[in-house]
Amino acid sequence: MAYIPVVILMLVGMLVGGIVMILTTLLGPKMPNRKKDSAFECGMPPVGDARKRFSVRFYLVAILFLLFDVEAIFFFPWAVVYKKYLTINSFILVEMAFFLAILFVGYIYVLRKGALEWE
Repeated sequence: MAYIPVVILMLVGMLVGGIVMILTTLLGPKMPNRKKDSAFECGMPPVGDARKRFSVRFYLVAILFLLFDVEAIFFFPWAVVYKKYLTINSFILVEMAFFLAILFVGYIYVLRKGALEWE
């Protein structure tokens, strides 16, 4: 029952978006030409094939970045709670040290496997 305003807001948003898209399709100018229909990216003319293959290392580095970035998110709640509860027990400090040790072992593993080296 508490989510009814959220559902109504989503429906109104979808309705307005749909109406705007239909109106621009019906009322907008239609002057297609070769230059307008070509691919455009960052103001640079397209050069080469769009189906160029990327190295697997690119994806590996991206996944590793996401992995370590998401794990770094866990530092914020720890930092907020750490000062408040440090006097009660130091289990929080030991737990974070263990978490950092696991991250460090993973980082050393990635370095030894050569995942971060470019050829």
